[in-house]
Amino acid sequence: MNATEKILLRRKHFLIVNPGDSEYQQDKSEKTLVITALKNVQSLGFTFSQALLESLFHFTKTEFKAFYKALIPELKELVGADVTYEPMYPNFPEQVANADDVELFINAIIHYWSFGTLMPEYEKDERLPLIDDNKMTVLSIGTHEDLMKIFSNLVESKTSLSIQDKEDITTVVKSCTDYSDYLPDVIPLKENVAFIGKLIIEEAPIKSAKAIQKYFKTATDVLRLVTALSDGDISLATKTKFRNLKRRERRMILDLLAGCGNITEDLFRYQYEWIRVAEILHPFEYKIAKYKNVNASFNTLRNEHKPLMFGGKVQNAILAKDMRTAANLLKTRPGEFARQLDKVIRDSDNVNYVLNCFKEIAVEISTPVLLQVRQHFIGRMADEKAPIRVFFPKGNLARATSIKNELPEIPMNVCKNVARICRDALIEQYRNKDFIGNVYIDDELKNYLVPFSQRSASKAVKTIVRGSQLPISNDAKAIRGFIWWTNTDKGKGYYYDDGRVDIDLSAAIYDENWRYVEHVSYTNIRSHKYRAYHSGDITNGGSVNGKGVAEFLDVDIDAVARNAGRYIVYQVYNYTSQKFSELPNCRFGWMERADVDSGEIFEPTTVEMKMDLTAEGTTAIPVIFDCVERKFIWCDMNLGIERSYYGGNNLESNFSGVTATCYAMTHLNKPNIYDLVMLNAVARGNVVTDRNNADIIFSNDTTVPYEIVTEIDEITGTEKRAIKEKTDVPIITAFDTDYFMGQLL
Repeated sequence: MNATEKILLRRKHFLIVNPGDSEYQQDKSEKTLVITALKNVQSLGFTFSQALLESLFHFTKTEFKAFYKALIPELKELVGADVTYEPMYPNFPEQVANADDVELFINAIIHYWSFGTLMPEYEKDERLPLIDDNKMTVLSIGTHEDLMKIFSNLVESKTSLSIQDKEDITTVVKSCTDYSDYLPDVIPLKENVAFIGKLIIEEAPIKSAKAIQKYFKTATDVLRLVTALSDGDISLATKTKFRNLKRRERRMILDLLAGCGNITEDLFRYQYEWIRVAEILHPFEYKIAKYKNVNASFNTLRNEHKPLMFGGKVQNAILAKDMRTAANLLKTRPGEFARQLDKVIRDSDNVNYVLNCFKEIAVEISTPVLLQVRQHFIGRMADEKAPIRVFFPKGNLARATSIKNELPEIPMNVCKNVARICRDALIEQYRNKDFIGNVYIDDELKNYLVPFSQRSASKAVKTIVRGSQLPISNDAKAIRGFIWWTNTDKGKGYYYDDGRVDIDLSAAIYDENWRYVEHVSYTNIRSHKYRAYHSGDITNGGSVNGKGVAEFLDVDIDAVARNAGRYIVYQVYNYTSQKFSELPNCRFGWMERADVDSGEIFEPTTVEMKMDLTAEGTTAIPVIFDCVERKFIWCDMNLGIERSYYGGNNLESNFSGVTATCYAMTHLNKPNIYDLVMLNAVARGNVVTDRNNADIIFSNDTTVPYEIVTEIDEITGTEKRAIKEKTDVPIITAFDTDYFMGQLL
């Protein structure tokens, strides 16, 4: 399976298959082979669609074997079944629950004294067959066009891309010769302009700037490109060490700047960065007419004082309480007006004037900003004031900052007016998009947040936006978290120079008010009250090329809820303090189990999530489980080292940071996917309540809609009513983030 086919499988569960010879009829043994293979696929939590199965029935035995051998490794990787999971106690969780305290203590001490090389030896008992009834993920037939739709959606995204998104775009550009046919005329997000520009320059070499000039409108756009070429932070939140540019690249950058009009103010916005870039560009070496204005701007940057720019003028007006002037200035920068609207309204003595100014330019504001402003003012209308305000620092969205909500009150009628202005502007903008017909929207999508920024999202089997809330299976009795890792190459450790890696899986339990009640980790391996058990602390991941080691942690959902608990916070710590990004192998996931003692400890069909831990940190908080409302809250957050002198990097040393982060994640005020889809449907479609009448369906239920048709019975010649599946109706799930980023925002 090639790299582009893997993208389709991972994102859409589509397979590109050779249709085979439609005239070829399999014999009984060949059909048996296909059915047997299907059972193996189902053991990993997947199954074939009817169309895919019918196509496979026309494969020769040789063709099918090749198809199967390519598919199975990829499915195993998706659910984490591509490695061996060997915990310290092979008969977990019963073995840990029933073991003597002395036995557990002695085993741990021997393991620690041997630096993780000695493990207790136990015979593995025969386990009961798995009794969990798990829903299968359907694998369907895909096409090259499906792949390119993903590519187009990602490139046209109005929000920042994740690492996985960027890797997928890169794969398409490298692998598909027709990629340029799917590039849009406009790339809305400036960070994406820089990323795409760099990709085209490096992977599809161009001789001049003409091929990408249309995407660069300001000097800051060009600065992002130079930053990208230097592998820096294209959000411009952190400093970059700019590399030397080739002469061809220097000319290209100057050409892009020359096409941006007056760049002087933009240069001063990032004065330090542009002075450094100018030392690399040597703009004054080029004494040609088209660079005259560029050279003049660089001369001003280096030799003159920074002029009072737009931001300073607005700030002066705000400080002088002259909100009329501030509003008039901000009208020329609609996006900035939206971001400062709350402040201007609070301090204005003529709110109606401010609202009228905002209404005049609202339609010019980008839809992501409008959605967030609308949600902000809806939150301002809440019956109870939100206790905190949550911020995600620019360039570092894997960490949340919260402060006490001390914003002055704004009258409810003002908040309603702002929300209405934003809604009307959104609908007006969405009306310019293509008509989408009858739209069915599942209420469940209210639990999923809009993917505004995926910059630091982890690579996971499902793409979920931080703060989204998903139901736990009705049959699930316990959550089983798991980690798997190996050591790194020798000398890569931060506190240890032998390459040893010690990853710790922990879980803290909180009550409904976020007061700590219990934890399970290597320091407290079991809790009978909450039926929570750890599979044993392993401190050595073994050879980087070996089979690795694993830890599991079970928590009983009902036991937590019965005993005044509510939230289970799973945490992963690197005790040896290498950053996760430095590790060759490290993953986390969880299973939802109906019976913890049936089936193997690791059962692929019960895996709800598998993610690679690759963040620039040593502490990960992947998920929060709400045991009362039976839902999980996607966290995917990271903390830095909070190493106490004695305790090390563990749960006890990070209580305050973890609690604050999780509290913030349960108090987010962010737009949800349901509202995004509804606004689009109102603007360019018709909302229907019967999915069988829809032209497009937004739901995690991927059941194919149907219609009742009249057919002629081939035997009697009479009419009969039959059910016909409507396979051409798109079903968009909450995990199809590329669609929301490229088509709806």
